[in-house]
Amino acid sequence: MRVDIDVETLKCEIKKTYAQVSAEPGTEFIFPTGRAWALDLGYPPELLARVPEASAESFAGVANPFSLGPLQPGEDVLDLGSGAGTDSLVAAQMVGAEGSVTGIDMTPEMIAKARASADELDAANVQFVESEAERLPFTDASFDVVISNGVIDLIPDKDAVFAELFRVLRPGGRLQLADVTIQRPVSEEGRRNIDLWTG
Repeated sequence: MRVDIDVETLKCEIKKTYAQVSAEPGTEFIFPTGRAWALDLGYPPELLARVPEASAESFAGVANPFSLGPLQPGEDVLDLGSGAGTDSLVAAQMVGAEGSVTGIDMTPEMIAKARASADELDAANVQFVESEAERLPFTDASFDVVISNGVIDLIPDKDAVFAELFRVLRPGGRLQLADVTIQRPVSEEGRRNIDLWTG
């Protein structure tokens, strides 16, 4: 579905919101954040406990993609909209040294925080890439699993995102998505309201 909204303005506003989540994680946002929120969502406590505080404090997920099933040792995982890296760092522990996790995010502040946390955790099987979901910088059939948490709802061109996800998944690969859904159609005026997209 095409939405009559200035996509570049929307991206700019999303980047500003999540740069603030990165820089000022103690701020009260209209969505919950932090390690306690991830625990409330049912993240594995023993894996979450190893995630450095810098990443955990900026966690802004909406649900738990791992509730759809654990990742397996040796799998190659893409974390779409990896933010400060909490999901990527949990995934890295699940897939082990034989597997890999690639986090992708468009917010430079979140990427920097995620990279620092991966270094602190000594997670050599994780990398973070700054890019956008509609144009993934990966070859076809690169990943066994795509995880994502509260990101696809922020992107107007969902057809482009899903086309890219299916392109980079290997045959038999799977999606483990946690996201926001609506039960009723959104008005045209609501679709143009950037505040509803970013929060």
